[in-house]
This record gives sequence, C-alpha cells and structure tokens, in this order.
Amino acid sequence: MKFGPVAPADAIGGVTVHTIRKNGFVLKKGTTVGAAEAEALGCAGITSIVVARLEDGDVSEDVGAADIARGVAGPGVSVERAVTGRANLFAAHAGVLVVDRAAVDRINRVDEAITLATLPAFKPVVAGEMLATVKIIPFGMPGQLRDAAVAAVAPDMLRVAPYRVKRVGVISTMLPGLAPKVIDKTLRVTAERLAPAGAAIIFEKRIEHDEAALVAALDQAITAGAELVIVFGASAIADRRDVIPAAITRSGGRIEHFGMPVDPGNLLLIGRAGGAAVLGAPGCARSSTENGFDWVLMRLLAGLPVSREDITGLGVGGLLMEIVTRPQPRVAHGGESGRHVAAVVLAAGRATRMGGPNKLLATLSGKPLVRIVVEQALASRAAPVIVVTGHQEDEVRHALDGLDVRFAHNADFAEGLAGSVKAGIKAVPTEADGAVICLGDMPLVDAALIDRLIDAFDPNRGALIAMPASDGRRGNPVLWSCRFFPELLTLEGDVGARHLVARHGDAVAEVPIDGDSAFLDIDTPEALEFARRG
Repeated sequence: MKFGPVAPADAIGGVTVHTIRKNGFVLKKGTTVGAAEAEALGCAGITSIVVARLEDGDVSEDVGAADIARGVAGPGVSVERAVTGRANLFAAHAGVLVVDRAAVDRINRVDEAITLATLPAFKPVVAGEMLATVKIIPFGMPGQLRDAAVAAVAPDMLRVAPYRVKRVGVISTMLPGLAPKVIDKTLRVTAERLAPAGAAIIFEKRIEHDEAALVAALDQAITAGAELVIVFGASAIADRRDVIPAAITRSGGRIEHFGMPVDPGNLLLIGRAGGAAVLGAPGCARSSTENGFDWVLMRLLAGLPVSREDITGLGVGGLLMEIVTRPQPRVAHGGESGRHVAAVVLAAGRATRMGGPNKLLATLSGKPLVRIVVEQALASRAAPVIVVTGHQEDEVRHALDGLDVRFAHNADFAEGLAGSVKAGIKAVPTEADGAVICLGDMPLVDAALIDRLIDAFDPNRGALIAMPASDGRRGNPVLWSCRFFPELLTLEGDVGARHLVARHGDAVAEVPIDGDSAFLDIDTPEALEFARRG
C-alpha cells in the first residue's frame, strides 16, 4: 500500500488519511478522492494531501475485516457490514458465549495490522449483543495477510451456545429461625435469573434440613421432569459430608466439585443425580446481584459441561469487586437498513429549578411548551410520537388534547431523568430502527431539525447516533439506534445518556446547526423570558 503526501490532482483514487478543514471546506478522513474532491481541494488552496492507495494484491480495510469476521463467526453469531475497517459480530440469539482463546491469539499474532477482540469466554449474552470486533489498523493490507488470518481460524471458535435446559426444580431446606419470606424472595430472584434463558421453576418444595428428606425431594424433582435441581440450604454447606452433598450421594448421585475460587460464591457445590445436574447454592445466590453462582448456572442452562478444571480456573477475576447489571433479552430487530424512527418526548419532570408552576405548561406564543414540542415531533417523519408523563400527568395530557400521540407513564418521575428515558424506550415499537429523544422543555427544536437527524441516521454506514452540533457543542434531541436500547435501559437516577455518547463516539453523526434551538431548554424563569423575547 502506498502512503504519503501528493498533490490534489494526483490524489484521485486514494483514500484521505486525515480530515481536512480550511476556509469552510471539509473533507473527512477515509474519503475516496474523486475528481470533484480534487477540484474542491484546489479551490480551497490546498496543495498537498496525505492519501493511502492500494497496490496490486492488496485488500481494503473493509474487505479484510469482513473476510476475517466471516471466518471467525460460528453458530449463533452474525456479522455486520464492515465500516472504516471494522466488522462487528453479534449474538443471533440468547445463550452463552464460547470462545477458543488459542485461535483468537493466533489471529492477533498474524500481523499488527489485524486485531480481533471478544467479550470474555462464557459470558451470558442476549440477542443483538455485540460479541467481538475485527479491526484492520491501516487503510489496506497485503491480501496474503488476510489469507493468513483466515487460515488461523478454528472451527466454531466463536459461537453462542443456546440455552437448552428449561425445566428447573428448587428445593429449600428449613431450620428454626429461617423466615418463609426469605424463601419467597429466593424463589422470585431465582425465577428472574432463569428468565433470560427461557427456563422456569417447574417443581418447588420446602423440607426440613435433613438428609433423608432431601433424598426424597431430589427424587420427586427429577421424577417431575427437572433437568436441573437447585438446593438452597438453610445452613451453608461446610463439608462434603454435610446434609446436601450427603443426600446427593445417598440418592445414587455424585459430587463433581465443592468450593469455587469466586467471592461471593465460594461455597457452591455441583453434582449430578438421576441424570440431572444438581447445584448446592451458596448463600449469595439468594441475592439478585451477580456472583459466582451465576457463572456456573448459565453454563449449565446452555448445556455446557462444567468440570473441576473449569471451576478451579475461575480464580483470576474471581474477586467480584462491583455489581454488573445483568442484560435482559430483547426482541430481535429485522435489521437497521431503514430509517423507521419513533419520537420520545420526555414530559415527566417536576421542574424544580423553575421555582413554581410546571414549566411544561407555561405558554409561548399562546401554547404550552410541551404542546409546541409535541406538535413539531408530529410534523416530522418520526412516528409514532410517544409522550412520557409523570408529574401532573392529567394536566400534561390535557395540554395535548387532540394530538395523535401515545402516552407512557413514569411513576418514578421524582427519581430523575433516567426513569423517563427508560419508560419511553420501553414504549417504542419493536419494529423501530431507532428513537429520537426530545425534551419537553425545548420548544425551539422544530420538525426540520428532527428530519435532519433522521437523514443523518445511517446504520449501514455506522452512523448509529445522530445529534445536532455547533461550534464544538453537542445539543438535543439525540437519535439513538435500537442497537443502544438495552444500554439506555440501564440508566439510573437524574442523568442522561451523555456517557453513552462518549463511549460510542465512533457511531456519532453530528448535524451542523446555526442558532440555539438545540441548546435552549426552559429550566428557569429567565430562560422562559428569553424564549418569549426571541
């Protein structure tokens, strides 16, 4: 591949290495220079430009990334179209990610131009979750390097093992002092843990903390059709001769391993009885927060073997210092080639900074602010328009009388902005490719701006987030691809999603604007007065 500075006339057919800005002229990095671009460069007074140009036998960054990604993808993995030298791989269905680390290492050692990164092996994933990314560093590379990377691929080196175990039995042993409500909560938490895998509790029994009683209960659970039995002991397992392991052995089963180098989760026991896997749950399994029990449970639900070697290999990273939000399954979308975009108008807040009445009901040119915002959303190409209500719900609804909108109520509006975002995203139709999130206190945002965001939204070219920008500032509203809905649903408190924009900077398409329409929100009486004067 040739690389270096050339005159604009000689740059035709090359790819720009840097973004060029001069006198209002902009030519973005990665643009293939044609005659029109060369002429524009000359008119802008630019005499030299650095380009990359493929030579015979080279492949472009996109072709190289796509070919390697297709080779890496195994069962349950889909490959997105390569953009800017990057091909991302996604889960086609829910399950547990299985990764051949040796094969990943072989590919990464082919050449520094080729990189492959994956999620951790055995991570539970949901449909549509990103699993891995292939990134080609230069704009192109010799075809033989691509071929060497493809040759380093191993069969099924990256696959999603689907959840297979669907029928689960739960046995709880009881001792004096263990409140029934603790068992009730344990069952709720367990059902929630099983739900992402499509599994359910089909047998539940509470017995004395006694070996003989547990032997009988295990037989009943397996006879009822349980493929996996979880035993929650009233007292933690202290030894292989304790009640739970002793009962498994007495029933004709076997103990495969007791103890795990994961904290919380040390006192987990795994065994088999009557053809079913049996888990002696550690105390932390009664909590919904992630712990070592989850790591083993999800593998078993996917039908993956969990050996002593697997368990003892969990020590590095086994000290869980923080709680990671467990992703929930989502309905798969039919692709992001279109621009079916919904609008979500956030109108649930209490407007505490206004120091008085609800700002959304304040009038501008004779109309409530929230009605102005919603009318502009309705006048755009976004559909449907969903209004999230909360504080003074009836009054907000009344202000929108006669408008063709859908409502979603945020009962937790006092907790902050995040709850309203989540309520709105949950109400977006499953067939939508994205949603533009509008703030109910920004009356200067018009339908034209929303339509420009929709025009800039182009998933096939990697433009998954569209937002207005001016002089280095980014404003509202923001259009989000459905790809990010699961992340938006993890927001908490009185914060928006700016940190997600920062995390996914490569996916942002900025729409240049003039004026303050994307920046003026009516948060104070002074801001309202300013808008009225404008």
